[in-house]
Amino acid sequence: MASHRKSPQHRRSGSRTRTLFTAVLAGAAASAGLDGVGHAAPKPAPEQVREEVGELYREAEAATEKYNGARERTEAAERRVSELQDEAARRTEELNAAREALGSAAAAQYRSGNGLDPAMQLALSSDPDRFLRDAGLAERAGAVQATEIASVARQIRELDEVRREARTELRELEDQQERAQRHKRTVTGKLGKARRLLARLTAEERARLSAGTGGGATEGSPDRTGRTAAAKPSGGSITAPNSRAHAAIAYAQRKLGSPYVWGATGPDAFDCSGLVQAAYRSAGVSLPRTTYAQIGAGQRVSRSQLRPGDLVFFYPGVTHVGMYIGDGKMIHAPNPSAPVRVAPVDEMPFAGATRVV
Repeated sequence: MASHRKSPQHRRSGSRTRTLFTAVLAGAAASAGLDGVGHAAPKPAPEQVREEVGELYREAEAATEKYNGARERTEAAERRVSELQDEAARRTEELNAAREALGSAAAAQYRSGNGLDPAMQLALSSDPDRFLRDAGLAERAGAVQATEIASVARQIRELDEVRREARTELRELEDQQERAQRHKRTVTGKLGKARRLLARLTAEERARLSAGTGGGATEGSPDRTGRTAAAKPSGGSITAPNSRAHAAIAYAQRKLGSPYVWGATGPDAFDCSGLVQAAYRSAGVSLPRTTYAQIGAGQRVSRSQLRPGDLVFFYPGVTHVGMYIGDGKMIHAPNPSAPVRVAPVDEMPFAGATRVV
């Protein structure tokens, strides 16, 4: 009887234990959800994404212009190194020919039984440093070969100078390559973060954000379906002040809808400075590669003096450029979310303008 009376109590105790254990598990799961992946991060508002992505694009564009400058200097250094190497090879051949001629003269002098002139011995030495230290001996020798010996000495000095300059240029080339890679890492990091932010929006939200990047919907920009709107035909109603400005504007108009690709100068993709450089190159005008240099490439003009073909610059630090086409508008390559398009000049902080033709 006693054992029978204890059984309900045992069941009630077991039930309480199970209930307590379940509650502990539930609490642990809730706690894990707070610290782990149990709760998804809240979806950012499109306006917040627009601001963050816009700032990332501006930072990436500043790094892009620095990359463009480093690449431009790298290419110049590469050309200079190649020229110096060619010059060193040419001078080496000339030096070897001169020393070979001296060697023939020395052999003839030796066969004649007169022995070798001290200056001749010096010129044929395999130690150029000793040759240069004692070059005065050649001038005092008074031998028939004095002029030839002096020429060899000069060629050795010039070759040594060329080689020193080549080594300096190689060091500069390596420095510029490292700078370019550093700026490239910055650009790709900023753009990668922007892509991750945009991936959290719906396709429709991304299309609206792209169409409104830096302002409202513009000619040559994607509509809400992602398609590119019709752009003005080449030539349009724009009245350019001269034939070169007209040609540059016509080129830019033909490129409306082309994708933005950082570091690109055409013909199918562009960054901002690459677009205006390519447009004026098509008109026979050479412009520097970067916004920093382009703003100093012509005559500075005020906002009120703008005329079609002028270059307009934006943001502190002059990190963005477009081509003015009149009526308060420009053609520019905005960012990776927006293709080459027509947009209002006042959609970004104005930094200055320059007239290149």
